[in-house]
Amino acid sequence: MWYPIIIVVFFLLVASIRQINQYERGVKFTFGKFTSIMQPGWRVVLPVVQSYQRVDVRVKAVDVPDQNAITRDNVTVKVNAVIYYKVSDANKAIIEVEDFRYAISQYAQTTMRNIVGEVTLDELLSSRDKIAERIREIVDKETDAWGLKVQNVELKDVSLPADMERTIGKQAEAEREKRAVIINSEGELAASENISKAAEMLAKTPGALHLRTLQSINDMASDQSNTVVYMVPVEALKALEGFIKK
Repeated sequence: MWYPIIIVVFFLLVASIRQINQYERGVKFTFGKFTSIMQPGWRVVLPVVQSYQRVDVRVKAVDVPDQNAITRDNVTVKVNAVIYYKVSDANKAIIEVEDFRYAISQYAQTTMRNIVGEVTLDELLSSRDKIAERIREIVDKETDAWGLKVQNVELKDVSLPADMERTIGKQAEAEREKRAVIINSEGELAASENISKAAEMLAKTPGALHLRTLQSINDMASDQSNTVVYMVPVEALKALEGFIKK
């Protein structure tokens, strides 16, 4: 007569067993009240009396969709990002917020728009890592009460209006031309200084100018296709003039 009771108890026990995977935690409720956190393994959840919810504690990536924002210098941009977070306290993630996945996504969107509105366009384009870190700090601080830990925030893309992109392109081209002119002028200045020093040295050394002239003539004569016009040095003309007077 005990067999039916044993069979019923056996089936109740089998029906009460729940498996919690290594990457999960189970939040158990007894008569609707929080009882404990179920660790990985086989756990017993009594039918009717108890219930539980699984919580994935792995790192999750939330794609924050394009958000229209206005920078501090009144430029309209579209910004999107990715937030990496994990559940640090399964109890709070279930009890303190209705849907922590939706909640963190909405809060990240609002925070990103607010932060972009506090910086200029140049700061947004040149300091994306700092802005992303600031967003991470704000979202992490707020979601700590929900049992969530924000590990990283990455700004994926910053889209500008077409006319603004053309303006930035022209600005970058003008900056490159400016640098090219500066580099060219610096090269000419250095060359002129070297030529001045060489001329001064040749003038101070007797016969140096004649030797330099002969070297130049020799270099030009090595190519038969060149037409060479010889310039007689002034010293030679003066010597010839003195000879004619005699």
